[in-house]
Amino acid sequence: MKMGLRTPNPMKSLKARTTGKLKRQMKKAVIPGYGMKGMGYIKNPKRAIKNKIYKKTTFSIWDIFKLFK
Repeated sequence: MKMGLRTPNPMKSLKARTTGKLKRQMKKAVIPGYGMKGMGYIKNPKRAIKNKIYKKTTFSIWDIFKLFK
């Protein structure tokens, strides 16, 4: 499991910031449980646990800038 600084990916960051509100609303209307807290544990518990550990053991370059605010 990775520990420390996450490698920044500008393309993924841009994609995450530009995914529209309309797209999320459409998915929420079609897929039951989309966007609800805790659905990851129901859908794929093994991946959800791995992601939680990864999120706690790594940090982003943007997290460093938040410390100095």
